Amino acid sequence: MTLTVSKANSYHDIAARLGVRTITTTSEEIQADLEWSISTPLRQAAAVAVLKNPWAGTEPLTSLQEETERIAPVLAKVLSDRLLDALGGAANIETFGKAAIVGTEGELEHAGALIHTPYFGNLVREFLEGTSVLCFTDGRSEAGTHVRVPMWHKTHATNRDHYQSIDVALPDAPHPDEIAVIAVASTGPRPFARIGDRTTDRPIDAGILEGLLA
Repeated sequence: MTLTVSKANSYHDIAARLGVRTITTTSEEIQADLEWSISTPLRQAAAVAVLKNPWAGTEPLTSLQEETERIAPVLAKVLSDRLLDALGGAANIETFGKAAIVGTEGELEHAGALIHTPYFGNLVREFLEGTSVLCFTDGRSEAGTHVRVPMWHKTHATNRDHYQSIDVALPDAPHPDEIAVIAVASTGPRPFARIGDRTTDRPIDAGILEGLLA
């Protein structure tokens, strides 16, 4: 999919026009777990856009469709671009995830509107060259919260080796009438992953509990 910029110098300009106050990127390189060095360091990154909640003050059951279509694709583009820059391109990215935190004057559905529709998820998946549904977290909070955002493999969501999370600090967001939208990614599996997956599991059901109680 190709997005065309019209009458603007960049997607960041468009984002600003749509009410985005800040866009930040954080990244970290995990080189060891406890005292054990990792042969290939794991790099994780998070991109965060904080924007005015376009539905703040509206009544429940107000349609969210128009603003979702207008805002979510731009957020998907600018946040995906930040992750691609931080991690060196889509070929280096193995996991992804997303989150949205709405301020105290917004509905939880306002947060969901910006990440739980194809206008965001489909584009992030395309830009990062994934096929899996993005795992997520969402909620409502005052400014100054921390969000733990989950990730899994971008093409094999059931690959347990890649189940991981990243802590994202929101020191000045969201304000009561704002929403913080987050996209995250990493370059590999958890350090020393070794709990197997569905291809190595033996059949397990509730029968495994039989005989455990005296």
